[in-house]
Amino acid sequence: MQTGDMKVFASFALAIAGFIIMFFGLPDTFSDSAKIMTGIITLGIVLWSLEPIPIGLTAIIILLLMLLFQVADSSIIFSGFSSPATYLIVAGMMLATAVNETALIKRMTYNILKRWGSHAKGLLGSIIVIQQIQAFFIPSTAVRSALVLPVSAMIIETTEAKPDSNLRKMIMLGVAFGGVVSGTAIMTAAIGNILTVELLDRFAGIKITYFQWFFYAFPIWAILIPAIWFLLLKIFPLPKEQQHFPEIAEEMELRIKELGPVNKREIRCLLILLFLVGLWLTEPLHGMHPSTPALIGVVLMTLPKIGIASWEPVIKINYNTVLLLSVTLSMGYVFVDSGAAHIISEYLSVDWFMELIRRPFLAVILVIVLAQVFHKVISNVSTAVVVLVPIIISVAKNAGIDPLAVSFATGLTCLFGFILIVESMPNLLAHSTGMITQKDFLKPGLYATLISIGATILIAATWWKWIGLV
Repeated sequence: MQTGDMKVFASFALAIAGFIIMFFGLPDTFSDSAKIMTGIITLGIVLWSLEPIPIGLTAIIILLLMLLFQVADSSIIFSGFSSPATYLIVAGMMLATAVNETALIKRMTYNILKRWGSHAKGLLGSIIVIQQIQAFFIPSTAVRSALVLPVSAMIIETTEAKPDSNLRKMIMLGVAFGGVVSGTAIMTAAIGNILTVELLDRFAGIKITYFQWFFYAFPIWAILIPAIWFLLLKIFPLPKEQQHFPEIAEEMELRIKELGPVNKREIRCLLILLFLVGLWLTEPLHGMHPSTPALIGVVLMTLPKIGIASWEPVIKINYNTVLLLSVTLSMGYVFVDSGAAHIISEYLSVDWFMELIRRPFLAVILVIVLAQVFHKVISNVSTAVVVLVPIIISVAKNAGIDPLAVSFATGLTCLFGFILIVESMPNLLAHSTGMITQKDFLKPGLYATLISIGATILIAATWWKWIGLV
């Protein structure tokens, strides 16, 4: 048996064992449906974490298991596919494809690197900031990091950064950590954010707009960007003689000339994107779900004469992501419908836990730590969110408190995966280049995790308290 075959066999054996343990090991307070659903989630966690097969195929297997075991009505099992959140992601990926049909993103990237990339501090800052700017227009952390990676690899080649050098590690971790942080303040910039909003609406009747998410999370984002930049500079110091790279400015100047002058397609693309962001920001005025402006953007991007891209390439999106989002949403809905989330919340509703949850600030600290630990065990962000957020909502209801702050903190914290490469797509993409190892993530990842926890707690104690969220 070949190594790849053994990995698939071992992964499925472990996943099936997890299902069986959950079904026969959970107490009788769990109904058969709740036991089966918890087992299916466990099976999915193992397969998504070890990834012996594509994530979309795992999603289809989970969907089939929910249908075959009839853990809920089929309308609930398929409801993730009809969610506005799914259409937001689909439209977002189509928008990203359309934008990439122009030279707009490349031009922006090259100009930023030309201006600030000739020095180590500016180079790292540019790699991080480019992804933060992209977050307003490109809704996938994986896509944003994938766009920056080729440029980063080119920089490593241009500067002749040696394997295992601090410069190479700093650049690659700048891509990875910059990608993770870029999902913080923009609601549409990460699947975890969209799932959190959808679950709060579905199970708590709380609607969070694009502007509200930004209003709540922007201070954390503003702390994390310079903190991660400073952290990587300190952990991977460069000798003074290796901190200046005039060749980068020259290379960027050459590439800008190759692109030619700004054309009408790029201008139209920028105007459509600005219009789209304007619609998202003014959601309280017009009341449209964020998926509606995203779909409007797709139409404007692809309409003849008006648009900037043809239809055929735009519809060639990554359906693995679509299946992942839709099925994880369905998992969350069925997890609650089967009673599993409620039963687990009942077990958590012990006196000492309830006492902590009823104190808003302590509750936020508790769920932040819980989410970080849970995310380490469940490496897939989407699964971590759809399992943990409904439980936190149920616990908050049992404690008689508003679930908004604790659920928001839970969903947001699930984004911050810095230590393990499997915790986030930017980490995986940076690691996949072969230029950085899992070992290189450990020390900076631990510090970055502590920084993200500290930043969230600080903002909860100040900003969230001032605006009445806590």
